[in-house]
Amino acid sequence: MSPGNAKRLYAYMQDAGRQLDGRLPPSRLHPNGRNPFAHVAICVKQKFGSSYKDIDDSLLKRVMEYIDGLVETPR
Repeated sequence: MSPGNAKRLYAYMQDAGRQLDGRLPPSRLHPNGRNPFAHVAICVKQKFGSSYKDIDDSLLKRVMEYIDGLVETPR
């Protein structure tokens, strides 16, 4: 991903993390609470098979739509 798009996507992920703060369902694996910022990054990596920096520029809109879905329906 180009540096400009990577920066834009990172900011988008950070905003999603802020929106998810306190909204993620509890997990027995995280007794002290879940980190919404890590959750977004991990979900993106699992869905697209690589770190947000390594995703192709052509998928930027699709990644952002996926992040919107994470915010709409926390899991």
